[in-house]
Amino acid sequence: MSEELKVPTMADFMAEGKSPEVLFWVGCSGSFDDRAKKITKAFVRLLNKAGVDFAVLGQEESCTGDPAKRAGNEFLFQMQAMMNIEVLNAYEVKKIVTACPHCFNTIKNEYPGLGGKYEVVHHTQFLKSLLDDGRLSIEGGSFKGKKIVFHDPCYLGRANNIYEAPRELIRKLDAELVEMKRSRANGLCCGAGGAQMFKDAEPGNKEINIERAEEALSEEPKIIAAACPFCNTMLTDGVKNKEKEGEVKVMDVAELIASASEL
Repeated sequence: MSEELKVPTMADFMAEGKSPEVLFWVGCSGSFDDRAKKITKAFVRLLNKAGVDFAVLGQEESCTGDPAKRAGNEFLFQMQAMMNIEVLNAYEVKKIVTACPHCFNTIKNEYPGLGGKYEVVHHTQFLKSLLDDGRLSIEGGSFKGKKIVFHDPCYLGRANNIYEAPRELIRKLDAELVEMKRSRANGLCCGAGGAQMFKDAEPGNKEINIERAEEALSEEPKIIAAACPFCNTMLTDGVKNKEKEGEVKVMDVAELIASASEL
């Protein structure tokens, strides 16, 4: 399907003397992780369908510096951030959308102090705005009546207080949205935040992602919905650990909508 995808770069727009409606910040996970690439493609299909004039930085995009900062390397974070801000400001970027809550949180809350001030939205918020404006429509389709449990990403929920956008999108699928015992402000981390994604487990008797996957599976869903590529990885591993991957899928909200619309 990738040949159908239209993904212009900021350099393309610049060459034509135009600027896009929004910059899509893909993020390291969405660019390099094979599973997360599917989320990126699903979101791009939705942007194309809605006729959104968007662009990516392509080769000019670098890591936001989130893992470096969370792991305690402030110097590396500032170097990475300054490089990105220089590129973004050179293109006079105003609005950024990203499917990664870590990129979202870093660019929204930490870049302004270094000279990078932009309007930053998470892809679930952006998709909701496209629906509200009538630029995108959702069919319940294959998810009608299916039990979907939603896991709140820490950097979307507790860090930025965004709880409703992803849930409203799931409800639009005519699915049965189920809440875990620990959800919203009391949600449990998937185990990947704070740069834990990139280091070995700490001593203990259970991995956090196993604990969270058990909690999700106890609701007997058909689908565990996530809105973060890191959460997706951790929950997928948790479901595999319980040998339930044949029965329960872990999907990003954008993938749910793209699948329902048969994109």
